[in-house]
Amino acid sequence: MAKANTIENDFVKLPDFTQVQADFNKWVNDCSKFFVNGRVPSLDLDGIFTAQRKNVEALTAANQVAFEGVKAVAQRQAEIARTVVEDLTKATKELGSAGTPEEKLLKQTELAKSGFEAAITNMRELNETLQRANSEAASLINKRVAASFDELKDAFAKAKK
Repeated sequence: MAKANTIENDFVKLPDFTQVQADFNKWVNDCSKFFVNGRVPSLDLDGIFTAQRKNVEALTAANQVAFEGVKAVAQRQAEIARTVVEDLTKATKELGSAGTPEEKLLKQTELAKSGFEAAITNMRELNETLQRANSEAASLINKRVAASFDELKDAFAKAKK
């Protein structure tokens, strides 16, 4: 007995067009809910522009706060560098005037300790300045995002009425 030859291939499978049509009809019905009595709902362009203006103002304020923080850090770093050079000059003179090797070693140890403590204090100060600026900038943006969500919620409530 002879067998019938059949071809089964996933490459030539066609999509279910009835499901595509059903999905399209559902989408059209959902979109048609925006139109009431044949009219397109009006957009509050003034509200949109006002919200965008507020967004830009918040970003500008946040950038200004961040810039001021970076500026303060740069100024403080310049002050620190000046102080370090002055301290190094003073230390060099003191080490040159010390008498015995033991006195020089003791003086070097004192200078190294005070230099290390000053460096740690300066790093903490710079870190706190940057953290404060970042926190303020993030707070400004956070407040604007929260207000933006409230504005969006109000706009949807107005459009629903």
